[in-house]
Amino acid sequence: MQEETKIEDDFTLIRFQNDTSEPFFANRELGSDMIQFHFGLKGNGKILLSQGSYTLELKEEKSQLFYNPKKQTSLHLELAPNSWVISIIVSIEKFHALFATQTDYITLLSADNNNPKYSNKANMSPPMAIVLSQLFHYNFHPSIKNLYFKGKAYELLSLYFNSFENPSAQHCPFLIDQDNVLKIRKAKEIIIANMNEPPGLQQLADEIGLNSKKLKMGFKQMYGHTVYEFLFEYKMDLARNLLDSGSYNVNEVGLKIGYSTGSHFIVGFKKKFATTPKKYLMSLTTNFKTASIL
Repeated sequence: MQEETKIEDDFTLIRFQNDTSEPFFANRELGSDMIQFHFGLKGNGKILLSQGSYTLELKEEKSQLFYNPKKQTSLHLELAPNSWVISIIVSIEKFHALFATQTDYITLLSADNNNPKYSNKANMSPPMAIVLSQLFHYNFHPSIKNLYFKGKAYELLSLYFNSFENPSAQHCPFLIDQDNVLKIRKAKEIIIANMNEPPGLQQLADEIGLNSKKLKMGFKQMYGHTVYEFLFEYKMDLARNLLDSGSYNVNEVGLKIGYSTGSHFIVGFKKKFATTPKKYLMSLTTNFKTASIL
């Protein structure tokens, strides 16, 4: 799926969602004055430049920025199966206007930057990941969709450039150690893979090779939640996606995400979304009918 939202003139947000078992390819012509931001929320992809002679890898929880005013550029994206990406395309003129005179700390806009061609690969902060997730799990009335996406696009760029200062790393030297970062990511993968019967905290710490204190501190720093808060959020978002698909009833969804009783699932879903799964399903039907009328 490829869905474009015009934020303003020369400022576009594109949502790529490949939930199939086959690669997805997207092509879009761009002007020479356009900056490309690409954010990988899930899976992997490639940005193909110069007719495929140059490739930027796009991985989960990573971002890529690319700008080359000397060439007429195009967006050629190859998205792996089960991968989600958000791209923001904005003109250099619009980009300058966003920051006014506060550009010294942004290399791309700095007066000292003698090389107009610029690319940057960066890690994604937990707040950025949250905004990206919200863009994929949009569930408001269609009439306010553009307004919602506009706010999220500006928020995403703000978080992207604020991360250059990396205040979290200043307060948590633990995360500067790349080996520890990889272990924390492994912990996330383990609890997701075993979400129906997740390991205990000490077992998880032993499996990734960290003590439980460092696991708790690092996980909170990277993902903004404790291990089991994160798992709860993940399971509830998955439950909502399953309900959105229309392929499962409430009891089936509860079982799929590891709840042995429907009542426990209902309590968890209501805690997250302030409504029951049944009412949520009813709202989907209502919104679909309203959108059809509009």
